[in-house]
Amino acid sequence: MGEQSTPTPILVVVAHPDDVDFGAAGTVATWVDAGADVTYCIVTDGDAGGFDLEVPRGDIPGIRRAEQEAAAKVLGVSNVVFLGYPDGRLTPSLELRRDISRLIRQVQPERVLCPSPERNFERIHASHPDHLAVGEAALCSVYPDARNAFAHPELLVEGLGPHSVPEVWLSGAPSPDHFMDVTDMFERKIAALRCHVSQLVDEEAVAERVRGWMSATAEVGGLPTGTLAEAFQVVGTA
Repeated sequence: MGEQSTPTPILVVVAHPDDVDFGAAGTVATWVDAGADVTYCIVTDGDAGGFDLEVPRGDIPGIRRAEQEAAAKVLGVSNVVFLGYPDGRLTPSLELRRDISRLIRQVQPERVLCPSPERNFERIHASHPDHLAVGEAALCSVYPDARNAFAHPELLVEGLGPHSVPEVWLSGAPSPDHFMDVTDMFERKIAALRCHVSQLVDEEAVAERVRGWMSATAEVGGLPTGTLAEAFQVVGTA
């Protein structure tokens, strides 16, 4: 299932480096190829991630930022914003809502993609607590914060007026209603995932696992056999 047209610009808000590549890289590549200007907002630096005990923990944020920037370039995304919140300790705080609202007012997106704030008991890994917190904060930023001139008054002082986002795409939602056929983007998705070297113990196993997930998603979405898909819940927020 595709789209009649792709709006622009689009803002993608996720918790960690690699989240967008696991959940939506094929869709992002489709949007970019259709002419959309896509900005990433990565809330944490993924400083609690990794598997190599020999790598100093203080090096991880810089490593993961560089990996995400490289992965973004694979998909044609050049604007990556890191908010620098601590990995594993996110809450949908007023400060996080303000910072996402700031970016919404700067980018003025016609679409926001973010994690679902609703826990998915069928795919518990999609419902990392940081994902849930970012989903809740992003939705609160879309409505009511970013569109309310009097929310976060410091943003007005910065010269950032209100902006209303027409729609939000939720990744990892328990009840997806929109399935993107991204079969032709699979290799680019895997190429983007391979950029996250610090997170991959076995690259080939990850590629096969991702293919399996995408095949199962396509089946749930009623797409033809052999199709690979990414799923979202689309919420009108105009």
